[in-house]
Formats: sequence, structure tokens, C-alpha cells
Amino acid sequence: MEINLQKEEFSYAYIRAVATVAGCVCERTTAPLDMLGVDLIFTGLKEPQLEKFPILYAQVKCTSREVVGDTSIRYPLPVKNYNELRRGNRYPPIILIVVVVPERVEDWLQQTEASLCLQRCGYWSSLAGADSTENKENITVKIPRNQVLTPTSLELMMQKVLRGEKL
Repeated sequence: MEINLQKEEFSYAYIRAVATVAGCVCERTTAPLDMLGVDLIFTGLKEPQLEKFPILYAQVKCTSREVVGDTSIRYPLPVKNYNELRRGNRYPPIILIVVVVPERVEDWLQQTEASLCLQRCGYWSSLAGADSTENKENITVKIPRNQVLTPTSLELMMQKVLRGEKL
């Protein structure tokens, strides 16, 4: 399997594991939505009795580059993707998820009878309302290191979406 496809599949597996623990459904999109910058759709919360449920879109990137700094990760995002993500007042809202993996594929997963450990983690950011750019190819986005995609952070985002709040 080609390395970029491996990164894509691994990032989806990581995100699905997080979503499952958060009590959300996580679905991959088809070509029409993918061409609009939407890779995944999150729906639902742990309370299935709700009359309405939140929907959240995500664009997903995966990298093994050294992007993690002291306080943030710095990811070079194609301008096309940046412009898709920065549109304000979008419904459903969309976030960027950047999954960081080790350089060697063999280091991505460690398994014993007692545990399954996926190496490194994903960071999320909402770029809604971000400034336009004059860049033609890439723009480096900063994501605070405390914005790790965890079951708790995903649950909180879904609750905000349900209440109509900004992420």
C-alpha cells in the first residue's frame, strides 16, 4: 500500500476510535463531499433520546513530518483546503484534524494482549472566520497542542454544535 494511503487509513482508524468512545457515529464521505473538503461526518451524542442531534464535518490530514512545537503544531495546509475551512457561519461546521504519526510505519501501532496503542495523536482546529491569504500554494496553520482530539474534546464540540455555539 502506498504510504499516503496508509496515513489516510490510519488517521481514519484513530479518529473512529475516538468517536466511538465519545458515543458518536463517524462516517467517511463520498466523492462529492470529499471534493468540497469534507472527509468525515460526525453525528450523535451518547444521549440517543434527543429529538435532534449535532452534525460536524471534518477535513483530515496526516503527517509524519516534524510539526509539533512547544505550544502548537504548525501544519502546511494547501490554500484550497484553507479556504474551504475558513468560511464562517457554515452549517454543519467543519474542523481540521491533523493526525501526527511517527516516521516509520512499524512504529504507528504497538499491541499486546492487554492493550492496543496507536502512536501519536490528532489535533483539531476550527478555522471558521480566519483571515484570507495571498499565498498561492500553502499556508501554515497553527493548532494549539492542547487541542488534542480526544473523546472528551469531541463530546464538548458536539455539545457546542447542538447549542449552536462556535467551536
